[in-house]
Order: sequence, then structure tokens, then C-alpha cells
Amino acid sequence: MTVRNDYGLAHTGADGDSLETYERALRQLQCYIEDPVATVDEAIAASPEFVMAHMLKAYIHLLGTEPGDIAIANVCLEAATRLEQNPRERAHQQAVRYLVGGHWRQAGRVLEDITADHPHDVLALQAGHLVDFFCGNAHMLRDRIGRAFPHWDKDMPDYHAVLGMYAFGLEENGVYDLAERHGRQSVELNPRDGWGQHAVAHVMEMQARPHEGIAWMRENADDWSTDSFFQVHNWWHLALYHLEIDEIDEVLSLFDGPIYGDPSAIVLDMIDASAMLWRLHLRGIDVGDRWQAVADNWVPVATAGNYAFNDLHAVMAFIGADRPDAVQQVLEAQREAIQRDDDNALFTREVGHPLTLAFRAFAEGDYQKTIEAIRPVREIAHRFGGSHAQRDIVNLTLLEAALRAGNTSLAGALADERLERRPDSPLSRLFSQRAETLRTAA
Repeated sequence: MTVRNDYGLAHTGADGDSLETYERALRQLQCYIEDPVATVDEAIAASPEFVMAHMLKAYIHLLGTEPGDIAIANVCLEAATRLEQNPRERAHQQAVRYLVGGHWRQAGRVLEDITADHPHDVLALQAGHLVDFFCGNAHMLRDRIGRAFPHWDKDMPDYHAVLGMYAFGLEENGVYDLAERHGRQSVELNPRDGWGQHAVAHVMEMQARPHEGIAWMRENADDWSTDSFFQVHNWWHLALYHLEIDEIDEVLSLFDGPIYGDPSAIVLDMIDASAMLWRLHLRGIDVGDRWQAVADNWVPVATAGNYAFNDLHAVMAFIGADRPDAVQQVLEAQREAIQRDDDNALFTREVGHPLTLAFRAFAEGDYQKTIEAIRPVREIAHRFGGSHAQRDIVNLTLLEAALRAGNTSLAGALADERLERRPDSPLSRLFSQRAETLRTAA
């Protein structure tokens, strides 16, 4: 049986009820709320030959970079392979096959072609958007959604999600005013849209507007945090604002509460935990035994070698918890990953492995070696994924290493660069003061 949704897209193997359940799972994924896996499982149970339900379940398990979820996605792929499919559904199957094999960029290209033909395929848009994010492809983060945007309007039920994705893509390309406008509209249309909320948070982070950012996140915290599997990252953004204005007690309170008070073993949550503690570590702040719980949860997945961005954040935790053997194990896993025939081999070789060596050198107090390892990679760090806000940890580590190494010229240049981009930032002024003190003492 084949049924069409409100956009006219044919769904093979579905009936009216299972399609409605599937679309509920899509809405949950768009907002990053509730349990879309359980919901799509309901759709599959009702219509076992529902091709796109199997594909949705595969995407959910692949787009969190959880090593153990790849096998689940492969089961979904195999189930769909045996079913009758239309050309759009076969293309989704090919995209999933590429993702299972670690070929992120090829998957992104297939998804690009799907939305060129079907701009209302909101799953292809969202899956492609996340692939662009994990590949660090800022232009496609913007343009994938921008191409489809003229085909959408405010009367369409998924318009809020398209707005939120477009807002984030615009922000990552420095188009801040339009990004903020689209992000705010996304949240106005659907206050539960955690991605739209997050896009505006990124704008305020990049423009160093911490007080406005705090107000933005606090204003509707119940909407974006309740039953949300994206809430940790949005709480992390709130903590970043407080860190920018040196409200360390509030940062630690957020860490011990919604960020990592319940120590999560979800990779994306552990990334946020590692990234926040490392920023505090760079500031010379004693975080006590907080590193230990994060490091413990990284242990089972740290050597999977499936995504270099994860490797670096695992190493931050192992450094903080004083586990040099675990750091070495990640480095060895990276060397193996570099030999594989997938996109992560490139991510690791060009960015992940050099940065891991740099962060280890920083931990060992070899700040000159840290500088030498980071500088060639800094300009291409986007190639291993993440956002500008997340990758700022590379800039912060380089600047701190320059200050500690007594490299007067480099420290001053980096501090000036940061002050120019973020002139109203208390943290920028602190770096400038430290660089000036270093220069005066030289």
C-alpha cells in the first residue's frame, strides 16, 4: 500500500494511521523532544513494510555519532532493502548505506539530490543538515536549506523546523541578523523547537552578547528543556554566557545540575561536559573530581574511531582525570582510523589527530609544542565538524598556550584578534590584559 502525505510525497508500505505516527516521530525529531525512536517503532509495528519508517529509525541512530548505534541502523537498512520502494525512498536507502559505511559526504550529496527534486522532504533536509554539521560544511548548512526555503511558507506545519535549520546555517556563515530573525520566528511558531532556540543562542554567542543570551535562554527554558534530548547542549550554551562574564559559580551550578548532574553516557552530552570543563581548566579553575565521571563514561566509546571530533573531547576528559594511558589508547585508535577508507580517516588525519597531540602537549606543560601543533590546523579545524562556538576551544587553547609559553608576539596578536571580534567581551579584555602584562614584563 502507498499513501501520500500533505506535501504529496508517496510513502510505500504505509497506511493512514502508520503515516500519522511516522509524522509524529518526525515532529519529535525536528524539535529534539520526547522519544522519536519509540514512536517510529510504533509506525513500523503497525506497517512493517513502511520503508521510510525504517529509514527514519536508521537516521536517528546514525546522526548522534554513537558507535554502537551503527549496527542498529544497518538492521534498519537491511529491512528496507527487501521492500518495494519508489525512487525517492531508494535514494534515502543509498544515503543511509553511505552513512553506515562512514561516507558522510557522499550521503550528503545524495540527500542534496533528494531535496532538489523534493524540497518538501523535511527528513532529507534535516538529515542533510546534520550531515553538513558533522562534516563541517558551513556553506551547505546554509545553502541546502536556502535552496528549499522558497518552497515553504508559514502555513505549512514543518515551517518552524525549516526556519530553525536555515537560521543555524546562516549563523555559521556570519549572516547574524537574518539568522536571529529566522530563529526567533521558528520559536514563535513552535516554542518547543530546540534547534531554533539553539540557532539564536549561537548568534548571541558569536556576537558576544552574553547578557542577552542569558535572557533568551532563561525566558522560555521550560519549553526547550522539558523532555528534550537536546537540552544539555542548550544548557551548555547558557553556561557559556555565564563563563564569558566570569560568573564561575553559576557555570558550576549549571554543570552540576542540568548539564551533567545526571552523568550521561550519550556522546553528544559528554562532548558538552568535556568542553565546559576544559574551558574552566584553561582558566585555572579547580573543578574537583568532576572530570572523573565524564572520563568514566567516555571509556567504552573513546577508541571506536568513528568520529574524530568525539576523540578530542574524550581526550580532554582523560587529561582532566589524569589518565594518560587512556589518552594513549585514543591516539593509537586514531592511527588505525587514519588507515580506513571512510571520511573519518580524513577528519582524523587532517584535524583530529594533530589536535589530540596538541592537547596532550598542553597537559604535559609543553606549551611551545602545543602552539606548533595547533597553528597549522586551526584554519582547517572546521573539517572535522562542530560549530564555530564548539571549535572556539581550539582558539582558547592556543591563546592560553601562547600566554603560558611567554610567546609575547603571538599571545598579543591572538588577544588582539579576539578583542577585535568580540570587543565587548569581558573575557577578551582579560586576555588582552594578560598579553599586555606579558609584553611589559618582557
